[in-house]
Amino acid sequence: MLYDVAIIGAGPAGATLARLLAGHYKVLLIDKRQLTSAPPGNSSTKCCGGLLAPDAQAMLSRMGLGLPKSVLVDPQLFVVRAIDVKCRRERYYQRYYINMNRQKFDSWLLSMIPPDVDIQLGCRFKSYESEKGLFKLSLIRDNTDCTQHAKILVGADGAASAVRKQALPNHPRPRTYFAVQEWVEANAKLPYFSTIFDPEITDYYCWTIPKEDHLIIGAALHPRRDVAGKFELLKNRLGDYGFQFGKTIRRKGAFILRPLSTRQISTGTKGLALIGEAAGLISPSSAEGISYAFKSALILAQVLRQTPNGFEKRYYQKTRRLRTNIFFKNLKSHVIYSPSLRTMIMKTGIHSMQVHKS
Repeated sequence: MLYDVAIIGAGPAGATLARLLAGHYKVLLIDKRQLTSAPPGNSSTKCCGGLLAPDAQAMLSRMGLGLPKSVLVDPQLFVVRAIDVKCRRERYYQRYYINMNRQKFDSWLLSMIPPDVDIQLGCRFKSYESEKGLFKLSLIRDNTDCTQHAKILVGADGAASAVRKQALPNHPRPRTYFAVQEWVEANAKLPYFSTIFDPEITDYYCWTIPKEDHLIIGAALHPRRDVAGKFELLKNRLGDYGFQFGKTIRRKGAFILRPLSTRQISTGTKGLALIGEAAGLISPSSAEGISYAFKSALILAQVLRQTPNGFEKRYYQKTRRLRTNIFFKNLKSHVIYSPSLRTMIMKTGIHSMQVHKS
């Protein structure tokens, strides 16, 4: 079968693009995960903290969407506890996050896609070939090799994007980290999301997120520097700051990107587009990517709905604001992740607040 647009990856970027292109093009959306039927903790569950940051909330508003109650998870969070291990200092900052179940969030986004989009879950993308102006896709579904054809190919397959690797093997890549997250039994209900800065563990950051009766412990680690040992060190350090938790329920890991230059962002090549983290669109200061997934999908949809002719150049031009935003996030990152500057800012207590614990 010949499709106008084939989208690889059904996360926020891919699902949003498919929804916006429905009725305008014949669309194929594939994902290797069984998003709608997988039980919690299944391999289909994305390694994600499941916090919807203000930028992503704003994009939901812009698209006229409201989160269903079924997606939300207690507690809702209004405070961030920042801990600098090296200078042994901590501060509290007011922030507004929506705490959610990431698997249910992705399933909700999929549920809004009109039925004329061909959604194939449990289908893995292997590679593609270009032939006579078309893309021949090699896929695996139900342990069987199969092929599909499309006029336009879109990579929405995240940090480890197979589409980007094949299409642009020599393009500069963002710095890659391995994010590890562990769900543990919580011995106390915490009303805040915490960020931990410890250069002995990582030059990025670590986090904890309460999820009902559980606590997520996570870290963005260098993939070649004793990942298991660094993660255990983090858990030991958390005990020094009053965190109490029980047995481990499950652990997951995934690669995440950190663009240190706008040159590391790619929007695609001839006949092919990249959106979301596959393009390198993710905050280098916080690793927040859902807002960029929504924004890039919306831009590409607007470009394609005008005309597919020359969409590659127009998509690149219209994502200039996203690249500029990441440029300034990098400037912010230099402040946050500079031990001396961070220590100075936390020492002043600027923008922080006092939390009165009972």
